[in-house]
Amino acid sequence: MEPVIKINPGATKWDIRQKVWDYIEDNNLANFPRPVHNRIPNFKGAFTACTKLSELKVFTQATDVKVDPDKPLEGARLAVLQAQKTLLVPTPRLRTGLFNKITPPEGATKEQLRICSSSQGVRDFSVPMDLDEKVKVELVVVGSVAVSEKGLRIGKGEGFADMEFGMMASMGAVDASTVVVTIVHDCQVVDIPEEIIESHDLTVDYILTPTRVIKTSCLFPKPHGIFWNKLHNEKLEKIPILKKMLALEEQAGKDVTLGEAPPPAEPGQTGPPKRQNRRRPRQNVHPDDMGESKQENVDSERKGRQRPARVRKESRGEGGGGYERGKGKSGENGKEKGPEEGGSEVASQRKLPLSVTTVYLGGIPAGLRVSELKAALREKEAAPLRLTWQGAQHRAFLDYCDPQAAELALEALQDLNLNGHSLQAELAKSQRGGKRSGQSNRRPRPSTPPKSDTPPADTESDTTEKTEA
Repeated sequence: MEPVIKINPGATKWDIRQKVWDYIEDNNLANFPRPVHNRIPNFKGAFTACTKLSELKVFTQATDVKVDPDKPLEGARLAVLQAQKTLLVPTPRLRTGLFNKITPPEGATKEQLRICSSSQGVRDFSVPMDLDEKVKVELVVVGSVAVSEKGLRIGKGEGFADMEFGMMASMGAVDASTVVVTIVHDCQVVDIPEEIIESHDLTVDYILTPTRVIKTSCLFPKPHGIFWNKLHNEKLEKIPILKKMLALEEQAGKDVTLGEAPPPAEPGQTGPPKRQNRRRPRQNVHPDDMGESKQENVDSERKGRQRPARVRKESRGEGGGGYERGKGKSGENGKEKGPEEGGSEVASQRKLPLSVTTVYLGGIPAGLRVSELKAALREKEAAPLRLTWQGAQHRAFLDYCDPQAAELALEALQDLNLNGHSLQAELAKSQRGGKRSGQSNRRPRPSTPPKSDTPPADTESDTTEKTEA
């Protein structure tokens, strides 16, 4: 099958990453989180591709399966748990160890298993495993940015998948016979030049896409251990477990000579591209524990802390994706939220984008809590920039950054059912009637109560709460 993305001769790994990321964004092939740059893309059809994992003979025979924490692999983690196999995930950024073992509650329901396979599962249902524990991993599932039918793989550039496999090889958890599977969109299968693949790069045996199962018959060997000459002291400081492994291998008489730290990038030097921003205010970007990025609005957080807790009802942030790290305290209404619950507080509506698209959500059952709706929206990957809660009127309004994001949310919410009630999701009246795409949808403060079904954006009452989902 001919790749849809053409790779130019002499392309570097970063050239290929950028081309794949750009193609996925330009063709709207990903779900949240967006944009996909500097991420393992959460591509559309990921769950369908993941279901093919259980069809592989090696999956049937495996007992212990290691699956990376990327959002598009959530279906693979669920398949492992449903098959009652041991699920191992990497410890966040390898700070405290190598593996976490997911341990669902006894007699777990399908819904509980789904939670265990999500970001919440690694927080609430995992047990760290020490390097001294004996484990044999028969199957490894990794995410990729690009992969070739020959089994050559390119990740997002941080090298964790390669390093994790090398560490597992050093401790005897994997060997040359261990099967490696990657799960990607069809467009991510490209021709990767063999000359850019290095000895420490992880190769794959199977590629699963929404439409294909590709056996690569890869001729390139997998990493047989840790390549210490590819690491440096700065990396060891960031990943303490490497220090422990270095000491163990040094005691065993192995060569653990470290390489030199890379020099600072020269002006114009090819390297990792900056994450693309989409009409967002000035932000601090903090790397989270699994390699993704968390963004917090610095100015608005500062202002939010200065306001009394009882009026701090409006917040914003990105819809979640993948395992979220760097958790803070979460809460509702007056309580300060951590990054995963909506980032920092905003002091005024001016912090919203200049143009938003609003979705009306009706039929909300009596007694439903706003936190339950937020959780459902995150589960559907439809978390808005802002949620205006009118539970007493059995409705809510969801603001999205643009019509495209609102359309994706509408598609995801069509089958939303809470407490036995089917909810109605549609564009708010203010979005209908031929309003031009991109036209500002900001609502001025009215002098009298509005008559449309879209609530005033700047007024608050006992029945209206503005908050991020």
